[in-house]
Amino acid sequence: MLRKILIGVAAPLVLILALILGACGSSAPAVKPTWITPGVSGDNVSIPLAAVQQDTIVHFWVTTTDGRESFMAYQYGGATYVRADVCVPCRSTEFSLQGNTLVCDSCGTKFNATTGKGVSGACVAYAKVAAKYELVSGNIIVQLNDLGTAYSNTVNRIG
Repeated sequence: MLRKILIGVAAPLVLILALILGACGSSAPAVKPTWITPGVSGDNVSIPLAAVQQDTIVHFWVTTTDGRESFMAYQYGGATYVRADVCVPCRSTEFSLQGNTLVCDSCGTKFNATTGKGVSGACVAYAKVAAKYELVSGNIIVQLNDLGTAYSNTVNRIG
């Protein structure tokens, strides 16, 4: 008798708990980055918009006046973003896009995909600073100086 009562009480509680955890724990699957080689002509860096649209998040290396630096370009919420791609304390240069969050593939620190600001994790103090860009003939065009500034501001916690 006691067993039937416990099962009768426990089953609905387990169902309610599963629903709560499912609602709180559900998230979009992580989109892993694709590495590309951008076009560089003088001070212009060119990333095909189609590559970003196809893969959602791409990573690329560029040599600036400060050396070889890593960047990312991605789409979220109908907008395109170009940001420094470095998690300074853990030295990672790879981020996945998971819903509205950039996730460091090394330490798991999360950053807001729209603002670049840290949300949770060990490296939140290093916001991923955006670089301004233009869309020209199906390409994302970024000035080398703007990329260098975004990278420097990320490393120096300005932004």
